[in-house]
Amino acid sequence: MLITNANIITWESPNRILENYAIRIESDRIKEIGTTKSLTAKYPKAKTLDARGQYVMPGGICAHTHFYGAFARGMSIPGSAPKDFPEILQKLWWPLDRALDAEAIRFSALVSLVDAIKHGTTTLIDHHASPNYVDGSLDLIADAVDKSGLRGVLCYEVTDRNGMEKANAGINENVRFLKRLASDPHPRLAGTFGLHASLTLSGVTLQACRAAAPDGVGFHIHTAEHESDEYDSLTKSDMRVIDRLLKHNILGPKTITAHGVHLDVREMEIINDTGTWLTHQPRSNMNNGVGVAQIDSMLRLGIKVCLGNDGFSNSMWDEWKTAYLLHKAHHRDPRRMGGNDVAQMAIYNNAALANQFFPSAPIGQITEGALADLIFVDYHPYTPITAGNLPWHIIFGFQQSMVTTTIVAGKVLMEDRELLTLNEAEIAARAREIAPRIWKKYEEEAAKVS
Repeated sequence: MLITNANIITWESPNRILENYAIRIESDRIKEIGTTKSLTAKYPKAKTLDARGQYVMPGGICAHTHFYGAFARGMSIPGSAPKDFPEILQKLWWPLDRALDAEAIRFSALVSLVDAIKHGTTTLIDHHASPNYVDGSLDLIADAVDKSGLRGVLCYEVTDRNGMEKANAGINENVRFLKRLASDPHPRLAGTFGLHASLTLSGVTLQACRAAAPDGVGFHIHTAEHESDEYDSLTKSDMRVIDRLLKHNILGPKTITAHGVHLDVREMEIINDTGTWLTHQPRSNMNNGVGVAQIDSMLRLGIKVCLGNDGFSNSMWDEWKTAYLLHKAHHRDPRRMGGNDVAQMAIYNNAALANQFFPSAPIGQITEGALADLIFVDYHPYTPITAGNLPWHIIFGFQQSMVTTTIVAGKVLMEDRELLTLNEAEIAARAREIAPRIWKKYEEEAAKVS
């Protein structure tokens, strides 16, 4: 395939914007980049996809999400509203994950994947929980990702909160799925080892997870999202969360820690020293009222901070905008969290993280030999746009509705806003039929803890 008449945003380092260029794709890779005139002359019989002057850029990457939370949209929480994050977990998320069955798992993934394709997010790192349907749950999600054509990294959340039998089932599900991928690799699927958070994991379970994880596999765990995680860790072990995870050999260059809102300076140093990744989810942190992570300090320290959405909509530009504004408002300083800092997280660090799981070729950039994960953006700037000011055009100008075409591994998943791999109307209709059953089951589960 030859993409023609494109204004290419390469997201190399340094970034370039190439006007009226073309991209030659072979299989799942970018084979060649040149002017539209030169490549159309060189490949006169190539199948072409005319970008019509739109911006063509690498697809977005989400470093931390939860497909399984899809059925929470519009759902009523019985009783008084949760007053803090621990109550949000107890009243909303833990009863909801216990309400999920096979069909709900599948369709919560499918609706999230539709959302991702429409909004140009081509790689998603998911963190799943369904304690009453553990065995095979990752296969259901993997099948949905495969059908969608997107790229996904999956894991199951191990926790002690539902008893040791289900904690062991979670360990087994991670191991089983990782072995499946090792024996039958998939070019768009990868796995890691999921853990909930220190506050719901005993030392025995952490050790069991460490022992069960295959060589070379890291972990995906929530850390210090709320003060309660730190208090619990201090009570259990006389150590803060990151120190405790370090003791159990959970950290390292393959491990993702999510949130880190209440880390202290020494914990940040440990994350940096061990090469551990940290993901920032500003919309979720605001919604849960948990505080604001010290992201400026973490970036300055050298921590590989990435950008996720924690199950919010898969329009990653909305996460860009929120990160840019939140830290300014919190610190009452308009100099905080500049556009280049947001781009460092969302573009360069997210791409480096994705490459840990898909190491066969560069990802998140338009260069020869890179993976052909691309989106077309119908943006008409009315001020000059350059490689230098692009982050601010994205933050103040780009909208999720501007994504018209989404391509992953050289395959077109959406063209001119028409989905080609998933039927949004059919998926949404079936999800609406499922939702009342899930909500009823959720209410039954919530009543047990009220």
